[in-house]
Amino acid sequence: MPAARFCFPQQFYWGTATSAHQYEGFNTNNWSDWEQNGRVLTRNISGQACDWWGGRWREDFDRAAETGQNTLRLSIEWSRLQPTANRWDEDALDHYRQMARGLQERGLMPMVTLHHFTNPLWVEMMGGWENEAVVQKFGEYARRVVEALHEFVSLWCTFNEPNTLAIYGYLLGNYPPGQQSYRVTAKVLQNLIKAHAQAYQVIHTIQPQAQVGLAHNYRGFSPAKQWFWPDAWATNSLFLAYNDTVPTTLTSGRFRFAGIRRNMPAAQNTQDFLGISYFTAESVAFHPLKSKELFGQRLFKPQAQLSPTEFIANESQSFFQALKWGRKFNLPIYITANGVEDADDDFRRQYLIQHIHQMWRGVNYTWPIKGYYHWSLVDNFDWDRGWNHRFGLWELDSQNQTRTKRKSAKLYEAICRENALTSAQVEDFAPEIFEQLFPGKDIIHISETIV
Repeated sequence: MPAARFCFPQQFYWGTATSAHQYEGFNTNNWSDWEQNGRVLTRNISGQACDWWGGRWREDFDRAAETGQNTLRLSIEWSRLQPTANRWDEDALDHYRQMARGLQERGLMPMVTLHHFTNPLWVEMMGGWENEAVVQKFGEYARRVVEALHEFVSLWCTFNEPNTLAIYGYLLGNYPPGQQSYRVTAKVLQNLIKAHAQAYQVIHTIQPQAQVGLAHNYRGFSPAKQWFWPDAWATNSLFLAYNDTVPTTLTSGRFRFAGIRRNMPAAQNTQDFLGISYFTAESVAFHPLKSKELFGQRLFKPQAQLSPTEFIANESQSFFQALKWGRKFNLPIYITANGVEDADDDFRRQYLIQHIHQMWRGVNYTWPIKGYYHWSLVDNFDWDRGWNHRFGLWELDSQNQTRTKRKSAKLYEAICRENALTSAQVEDFAPEIFEQLFPGKDIIHISETIV
């Protein structure tokens, strides 16, 4: 039996990613309104979620720490801190201070996200991210949070996936407010970028040594037919709009989205690290009626291995390409989210191993990958898919709030504790893919990371 260790550098960060609305329970914001109005595909509501606001964050932080993790990503719920335009809730701010302190006490480095898809209702009444006045409001909110938490936090994400927020909320209409307009989407993207840039400056004014970036959703796109130039054109258009617009603007100060160009010099060089959230990849076929999607019909490859609900294709090679793409920004890289929905916990173990192996390939090329956050710690309410999508290392019974440790949690624990992916782990947790990673049973393989 071949023996191998794919080792990661010392001080590599292993953690899980979470978000306020999906974990806390009983928030009042634009997403809770969306749920109450029956706009979630499953007609679910988040309700109690994972009961973090009720105090269960303590036991879940313990779970993370006790399984070898050394970091955790969470977000702040703006609507809790500023329930109305003229009122700040100091008790809520103290609650987040306790959480940040709780992470530090458990040896978990906090990565804190200021905005994870949700807005206070009073922000929505202002027009949400269509209104440039919200940029200043977000800057004030960022100042409050950083002043309160900088004792415990030095790694900040301003936004979670602004490209997803803008495109799904204002072009495809799947997220609130449910609009479908290129013009509005471009305006929203610019306002999100302005808000990020303002928050970046605010954070560094208070905390000069902080590392500030955002979590950017990267989606793999490839032409359905390599030889058919309309497929290649549609693929390139989607790639530039979805993957390149935000991080390129934050590097160059030049905004480009679906033919719309603007100079945004205040946004130039406003990220200290690149956060990459990656889940899946798709083929793109030119379709003359798909104008909302830049004339690209997105499909999974016919041979793709699909997750149980067919929401995600296991395309780990595309994850490697995402990391390769990220190198062009010349920044430290954090994998801010990566995971798959799998209630039965069979598919997840293969997915996790194959993606971490591809990440190791990048690390072994000395690419500046600093940490990995698995999505997610506990099953949670998955936005427009409700409770049907189970991403947690721990299974959650949302009725009685009991947690059950899945086998994939044990796999991830082994990886975190050894700071390595090993042949023994693959043999124990996903033997069906052993030969893919370790071909040749009579050969002893020793793979070490260049540190």
